[in-house]
Amino acid sequence: MNILGIGCHPDDLEIGCGGTLAKYAKQGHKVFMCHVANGDLGHKIFMPEELAKIRAKESEAAAKVLGAESICVDVGDSQVESSVKATRDKLVNVVRDTKADLIITHNPDDYMRDHMQTSELAYDASFCNTLPHLFTEAAETDTFAPLFYMDTLAGVGFIPTEYVDITDEIEQKLEALACHESQIKWMLEHDHIDFLDFVRTCSKYRGLQSSCEYAEGFRQYAGWPRFRTYRLLP
Repeated sequence: MNILGIGCHPDDLEIGCGGTLAKYAKQGHKVFMCHVANGDLGHKIFMPEELAKIRAKESEAAAKVLGAESICVDVGDSQVESSVKATRDKLVNVVRDTKADLIITHNPDDYMRDHMQTSELAYDASFCNTLPHLFTEAAETDTFAPLFYMDTLAGVGFIPTEYVDITDEIEQKLEALACHESQIKWMLEHDHIDFLDFVRTCSKYRGLQSSCEYAEGFRQYAGWPRFRTYRLLP
């Protein structure tokens, strides 16, 4: 299968589903990691233009660790809006170009607007992908890809309906997350948050819920015609 993760910021997919994406890659699936925003406002010292370049390099490195390909839609932080046709069409093109068989994205009710708007964009793009008279560089497909929502930050307000055992991938997940040094180092030095430990703890918590050491939790979008008669998560 072709697996497409659509996150908002450059490190969001590593946090929410990095272990699952690594597991897909190990099983021989083609994995793509698309972030809609370029992360240009995520620092107090680096200016936006410089930070966007830094975070693009970090994303490439993290994707390589997970066995994935990195894609950036390149919208500025705080400017992610599902109502903007140009942004939606860029994401439609990503869905078409990757020939996505399954999409993982943010929960619709997440802790910040950029994340919620990205979730809506992923939903819209996965539907508009099939419209023959909506023209993008890549041609339309006839696939309504199943859509899965990944965990919220710290799991707040999120009750998974499916789990993926990432015990064998937890160190790989954290190695990929550590590639985002502009964020990890800043939070540790200036905000006194050990974000790698934070994410490990959340994965441990989901593991306790699902009878394994480490896990990631998901919910599947329940609308027609997104279901399949076989398990899609690894």
